[in-house]
Amino acid sequence: MTRLNIVLLLAVIASALYLVRTQYESRRLYAELDRARSEARRLETEHERLQVEKRAQATPARVERLAREQLQMRGATPAITQYVAPGAGRAASAPAPARGGQP
Repeated sequence: MTRLNIVLLLAVIASALYLVRTQYESRRLYAELDRARSEARRLETEHERLQVEKRAQATPARVERLAREQLQMRGATPAITQYVAPGAGRAASAPAPARGGQP
């Protein structure tokens, strides 16, 4: 009977140690999951902020202002538009080679 008690005691101790280990692993994984969820929320918030910032940077008024200030561009008006008549300029240059059977 003593051997049976020792075997049962060892089984109970092994079971208790396995239970403690399993609970510890479960808590560790839950904490890691909580950290991952928190990081996901932070990244989602950052993504939304960047999307708003991107939309603010791409407004037509801002693009036009940057084009005028940094690139010294200006809007096309009839006063500065040069019109070229069809065929003008070809007389002075050599004729363009035909492509694909078209003149």
